[in-house]
Amino acid sequence: MKLTILETGLPPEAIRDDWPRYPAMFEELISPHMPGLTCESIAISQGASFPELEEVDALLVTGSAAGVYEAHDWMNPLLNYIQRAAAKGVPQIGVCFGHQAVAKALGAKVEKSDKGWGLGRHVYDVCERPDWMGDFSDDTFSLGVSHQDQVLSLPPGASVVARSDFCPYAVLDYGSVPAISFQGHPEFSQGFCCALYNVRRNTAFSAERVDDACGSLDTPVDNSLVGAWMSNFLRRWGPAQES
Repeated sequence: MKLTILETGLPPEAIRDDWPRYPAMFEELISPHMPGLTCESIAISQGASFPELEEVDALLVTGSAAGVYEAHDWMNPLLNYIQRAAAKGVPQIGVCFGHQAVAKALGAKVEKSDKGWGLGRHVYDVCERPDWMGDFSDDTFSLGVSHQDQVLSLPPGASVVARSDFCPYAVLDYGSVPAISFQGHPEFSQGFCCALYNVRRNTAFSAERVDDACGSLDTPVDNSLVGAWMSNFLRRWGPAQES
């Protein structure tokens, strides 16, 4: 299977040369669970053209500093592309901004949350266990986060897979539309999360807030588990399942 990764943002300029770009992070996350997976990266936020859907096995929409409500010249084309992919039954995964973009394209309300920024390790309560979760039976899992925008309503036909008090629509499964999305960042290592937070130290975030967020990530998060869930989902819906 080929996973087409729509790159919708870059790491902040101050740390850009020190870390891989987001598509490489996702390839490293998912590939160990899915031998034979190939990935292509399309930098749509940098002006790249969207691929023809007939040539796409599956899609993943990355995180971004942009908001889905902002007037970037690629934003409406992205939302339209997600809608057309859904209509064609192309499996889609969204993460952080991608979570919000998939949800908005398929009918949800997305806005800057009055709860402010989420940083550090967040724990989510599991509400449902779709088949892509495999034999997972715990009541919670955790991911590192960095967001202030949130999905604020449920798209038609979707269900809440996991939630928290801070983020009630943290993980969504879109039912008959082959799509799942996650507000947290399974592709971000502890080191990258802390580097990201430190870019805004003493500006957007206090030094104490950054230190607390980084310290929370000393407790392990479930990145590999979510990578396995993503691979299960892709196998369930993608063309590799047909062979």
